[in-house]
Amino acid sequence: MPNDNLLFDHVPTPIGEAQLICDGKGRLRLFGWYDSDDKWQRYASHLGDGELVRTKDPFGLSSAIAEYMRGNVHVIDDLPVVFAGTPFQNTVWHALRTIPAGETLSYGALARRIGDPKATRAVGLANGSNPIGLVVPCHRVIGSDGSLTGYGGGLERKKWLLAHEAHHAGHGLFRRQAQT
Repeated sequence: MPNDNLLFDHVPTPIGEAQLICDGKGRLRLFGWYDSDDKWQRYASHLGDGELVRTKDPFGLSSAIAEYMRGNVHVIDDLPVVFAGTPFQNTVWHALRTIPAGETLSYGALARRIGDPKATRAVGLANGSNPIGLVVPCHRVIGSDGSLTGYGGGLERKKWLLAHEAHHAGHGLFRRQAQT
């Protein structure tokens, strides 16, 4: 199968059916819950020009997501991804992957972590543009007051994911990281 093909699969989860798209090398390019088949197309610029080919469990990615949903919340930590955003978005998305399962971080703390403490709003916009939800864990970012702010998959899914991770990471309730 040529490397320019984009492989996609539908992944059943306890919080609805998700879709994933990866490249021919097994690197995730898109993951999320989309209520209609075309909703994911808002992320089309992150996908490239490859032909979409329906594939069952491409490179074991669907199985990894299923394992995460069964409680192995760390299985997604090292899944390969492709960041195809702006340099700033890519920086934010890389930083998201450093937030451990079962913990949260505020937008302001994330801005400080990337070395740009005045970029809280820009961090929020980059977070909201993340095409690889769950694996690039934008759901772990919360408001400075601890509130659950927006999530592309919906706030109920965000709440479920945080509780799921906290339970399986051994924290009981999700906890906020120190405001670094």
